[in-house]
Amino acid sequence: MYRLSITKEQLSKLDIVTFPGQVYVIDSLSKLNPAIAALRKYKEVGFDTETRPSFKKGVTHKPALMQISTPSECFLFRLNKIEIPEKLKDFIEDENVKKIGLSLKDDFNVLSRMSDVQPDGFIDLQQLVPSYGIIDSSLQKIYAIIFGEKISKSQRLSNWEAPDLSYGQKVYASIDAWACLKIYHHLMGNLFEPKDSPYQATEDSVQ
Repeated sequence: MYRLSITKEQLSKLDIVTFPGQVYVIDSLSKLNPAIAALRKYKEVGFDTETRPSFKKGVTHKPALMQISTPSECFLFRLNKIEIPEKLKDFIEDENVKKIGLSLKDDFNVLSRMSDVQPDGFIDLQQLVPSYGIIDSSLQKIYAIIFGEKISKSQRLSNWEAPDLSYGQKVYASIDAWACLKIYHHLMGNLFEPKDSPYQATEDSVQ
Protein backbone atom coordinates (compact mmCIF):
# COMPACT_ATOMS: atom_id res chain seq x y z
CA MET A 1 0.00 0.00 0.00
CA TYR A 2 1.35 3.40 -0.98
CA ARG A 3 1.40 6.28 1.51
CA LEU A 4 1.40 9.63 -0.22
CA SER A 5 1.98 12.92 1.58
CA ILE A 6 3.39 16.29 0.53
CA THR A 7 5.51 18.46 2.83
CA LYS A 8 5.10 22.20 3.32
CA GLU A 9 8.46 22.70 1.62
CA GLN A 10 7.41 20.69 -1.43
CA LEU A 11 4.08 22.51 -1.53
CA SER A 12 5.76 25.92 -1.47
CA LYS A 13 7.66 25.15 -4.68
CA LEU A 14 4.59 24.41 -6.77
CA ASP A 15 2.92 26.77 -9.24
CA ILE A 16 -0.38 28.34 -8.19
CA VAL A 17 -3.58 26.90 -9.67
CA THR A 18 -5.57 29.17 -11.98
CA PHE A 19 -9.32 28.79 -12.48
CA PRO A 20 -10.06 28.10 -16.17
CA GLY A 21 -13.80 28.74 -16.17
CA GLN A 22 -16.46 31.40 -15.86
CA VAL A 23 -17.65 32.70 -12.48
CA TYR A 24 -21.23 33.79 -11.87
CA VAL A 25 -22.30 35.58 -8.68
CA ILE A 26 -25.88 34.80 -7.67
CA ASP A 27 -26.76 37.67 -5.36
CA SER A 28 -30.45 38.13 -6.20
CA LEU A 29 -33.40 35.80 -6.70
CA SER A 30 -33.71 36.92 -10.32
CA LYS A 31 -30.43 35.12 -11.07
CA LEU A 32 -31.38 31.91 -9.30
CA ASN A 33 -33.42 30.02 -11.91
CA PRO A 34 -30.88 30.31 -14.76
CA ALA A 35 -28.10 29.16 -12.42
CA ILE A 36 -30.00 26.09 -11.20
CA ALA A 37 -31.04 25.27 -14.77
CA ALA A 38 -27.40 25.33 -15.85
CA LEU A 39 -26.37 23.08 -12.94
CA ARG A 40 -29.19 20.64 -13.65
CA LYS A 41 -27.46 19.70 -16.90
CA TYR A 42 -24.78 17.88 -14.90
CA LYS A 43 -24.88 14.68 -12.88
CA GLU A 44 -21.78 15.65 -10.88
CA VAL A 45 -20.77 19.05 -9.50
CA GLY A 46 -18.19 20.41 -7.07
CA PHE A 47 -19.34 21.91 -3.79
CA ASP A 48 -18.04 24.16 -1.01
CA THR A 49 -19.15 26.92 1.35
CA GLU A 50 -17.52 29.97 2.88
CA THR A 51 -18.34 31.59 6.21
CA ARG A 52 -17.19 34.94 7.51
CA PRO A 53 -14.33 34.21 9.93
CA SER A 54 -14.82 34.95 13.59
CA PHE A 55 -11.91 36.20 15.64
CA LYS A 56 -13.79 36.14 18.95
CA LYS A 57 -14.23 33.02 21.01
CA GLY A 58 -17.81 31.77 21.03
CA VAL A 59 -18.89 34.00 18.12
CA THR A 60 -20.07 32.17 15.00
CA HIS A 61 -21.60 33.32 11.74
CA LYS A 62 -24.03 31.83 9.26
CA PRO A 63 -22.60 30.66 5.94
CA ALA A 64 -22.20 33.54 3.53
CA LEU A 65 -21.46 31.73 0.29
CA MET A 66 -22.22 28.41 -1.40
CA GLN A 67 -20.09 27.47 -4.40
CA ILE A 68 -21.30 24.91 -6.91
CA SER A 69 -19.06 24.19 -9.87
CA THR A 70 -19.19 22.34 -13.19
CA PRO A 71 -15.97 21.64 -15.12
CA SER A 72 -16.22 25.05 -16.82
CA GLU A 73 -18.44 27.27 -14.65
CA CYS A 74 -18.80 28.10 -10.98
CA PHE A 75 -21.89 29.62 -9.43
CA LEU A 76 -21.39 31.59 -6.23
CA PHE A 77 -24.64 31.76 -4.27
CA ARG A 78 -24.44 34.65 -1.80
CA LEU A 79 -26.44 33.12 1.04
CA ASN A 80 -26.08 36.23 3.18
CA LYS A 81 -28.18 38.04 0.55
CA ILE A 82 -30.57 35.40 -0.81
CA GLU A 83 -30.47 32.76 1.99
CA ILE A 84 -31.34 29.25 0.70
CA PRO A 85 -34.28 29.55 -1.72
CA GLU A 86 -36.47 26.53 -2.40
CA LYS A 87 -34.90 25.68 -5.77
CA LEU A 88 -31.40 25.73 -4.30
CA LYS A 89 -32.61 23.64 -1.35
CA ASP A 90 -34.14 21.11 -3.77
CA PHE A 91 -30.85 20.86 -5.65
CA ILE A 92 -28.85 20.26 -2.48
CA GLU A 93 -31.33 17.57 -1.41
CA ASP A 94 -31.42 15.84 -4.82
CA GLU A 95 -29.89 12.37 -4.43
CA ASN A 96 -29.58 12.03 -8.22
CA VAL A 97 -26.97 14.78 -8.49
CA LYS A 98 -23.58 13.93 -7.04
CA LYS A 99 -22.10 16.83 -5.08
CA ILE A 100 -18.36 16.41 -4.52
CA GLY A 101 -16.84 18.22 -1.55
CA LEU A 102 -14.31 17.87 1.24
CA SER A 103 -14.84 17.83 5.00
CA LEU A 104 -18.55 18.02 4.30
CA LYS A 105 -19.56 17.60 7.93
CA ASP A 106 -18.27 21.15 8.53
CA ASP A 107 -20.29 22.49 5.58
CA PHE A 108 -23.44 20.73 6.76
CA ASN A 109 -22.98 22.10 10.27
CA VAL A 110 -22.81 25.72 9.10
CA LEU A 111 -25.75 25.25 6.73
CA SER A 112 -27.86 23.95 9.61
CA ARG A 113 -27.50 27.38 11.24
CA MET A 114 -29.74 28.93 8.61
CA SER A 115 -31.89 26.18 7.08
CA ASP A 116 -33.46 22.78 7.64
CA VAL A 117 -31.94 21.58 4.36
CA GLN A 118 -31.20 17.83 4.31
CA PRO A 119 -28.18 17.37 2.01
CA ASP A 120 -28.21 14.26 -0.16
CA GLY A 121 -26.09 12.85 -2.97
CA PHE A 122 -22.83 14.07 -1.44
CA ILE A 123 -19.40 12.45 -1.75
CA ASP A 124 -16.63 13.49 0.64
CA LEU A 125 -13.14 13.32 -0.86
CA GLN A 126 -11.65 12.73 2.59
CA GLN A 127 -13.37 9.34 2.57
CA LEU A 128 -12.30 8.59 -1.00
CA VAL A 129 -8.61 9.48 -1.26
CA PRO A 130 -7.24 7.04 1.38
CA SER A 131 -7.97 4.17 -1.02
CA TYR A 132 -5.44 5.81 -3.37
CA GLY A 133 -2.80 5.94 -0.64
CA ILE A 134 -3.21 9.67 0.04
CA ILE A 135 -2.88 10.27 3.77
CA ASP A 136 -3.14 14.08 3.69
CA SER A 137 -6.64 15.43 4.30
CA SER A 138 -6.62 19.08 3.19
CA LEU A 139 -7.87 20.06 -0.26
CA GLN A 140 -4.67 21.99 -0.91
CA LYS A 141 -2.45 18.97 -0.26
CA ILE A 142 -4.70 16.42 -1.99
CA TYR A 143 -4.82 18.57 -5.13
CA ALA A 144 -1.07 19.11 -5.03
CA ILE A 145 -0.34 15.38 -4.76
CA ILE A 146 -2.58 14.58 -7.71
CA PHE A 147 -1.91 17.51 -10.04
CA GLY A 148 1.38 19.06 -8.89
CA GLU A 149 -0.11 22.53 -8.43
CA LYS A 150 -0.92 24.58 -5.33
CA ILE A 151 -4.27 26.10 -4.41
CA SER A 152 -3.70 29.53 -2.87
CA LYS A 153 -5.35 30.01 0.54
CA SER A 154 -4.75 33.78 0.70
CA GLN A 155 -8.48 34.66 0.74
CA ARG A 156 -9.60 32.08 3.28
CA LEU A 157 -9.99 34.52 6.17
CA SER A 158 -11.40 37.41 4.14
CA ASN A 159 -14.84 38.93 4.75
CA TRP A 160 -17.31 36.76 2.84
CA GLU A 161 -20.16 39.07 3.83
CA ALA A 162 -18.62 42.11 2.11
CA PRO A 163 -21.09 44.13 -0.01
CA ASP A 164 -19.23 42.99 -3.12
CA LEU A 165 -16.84 40.08 -3.47
CA SER A 166 -13.37 40.97 -4.69
CA TYR A 167 -11.87 39.34 -7.77
CA GLY A 168 -9.55 37.37 -5.49
CA GLN A 169 -12.46 36.09 -3.41
CA LYS A 170 -14.40 34.99 -6.49
CA VAL A 171 -11.46 33.06 -7.89
CA TYR A 172 -10.55 31.47 -4.55
CA ALA A 173 -14.11 30.35 -3.88
CA SER A 174 -14.53 28.98 -7.39
CA ILE A 175 -11.30 27.01 -7.31
CA ASP A 176 -12.22 25.22 -4.08
CA ALA A 177 -15.46 23.80 -5.52
CA TRP A 178 -14.01 23.19 -9.00
CA ALA A 179 -10.96 21.42 -7.57
CA CYS A 180 -13.14 18.92 -5.71
CA LEU A 181 -14.90 17.98 -8.94
CA LYS A 182 -11.63 17.79 -10.87
CA ILE A 183 -10.08 15.47 -8.27
CA TYR A 184 -13.13 13.21 -8.34
CA HIS A 185 -13.18 12.95 -12.14
CA HIS A 186 -9.44 12.23 -12.22
CA LEU A 187 -9.68 9.44 -9.67
CA MET A 188 -12.85 7.92 -11.12
CA GLY A 189 -11.26 7.98 -14.57
CA ASN A 190 -8.36 5.87 -13.25
CA LEU A 191 -5.96 8.63 -14.28
CA PHE A 192 -3.97 8.68 -11.03
CA GLU A 193 -1.25 6.11 -10.35
CA PRO A 194 -0.06 6.19 -6.73
CA LYS A 195 3.07 4.23 -7.63
CA ASP A 196 4.18 7.01 -9.99
CA SER A 197 3.73 9.82 -7.45
CA PRO A 198 6.86 11.73 -6.34
CA TYR A 199 5.26 12.24 -2.92
CA GLN A 200 5.91 8.85 -1.36
CA ALA A 201 5.75 9.45 2.38
CA THR A 202 8.39 8.60 4.91
CA GLU A 203 7.94 8.81 8.66
CA ASP A 204 9.87 12.10 8.66
CA SER A 205 7.86 13.65 5.85
CA VAL A 206 4.37 13.17 7.32
CA GLN A 207 3.26 16.39 9.00
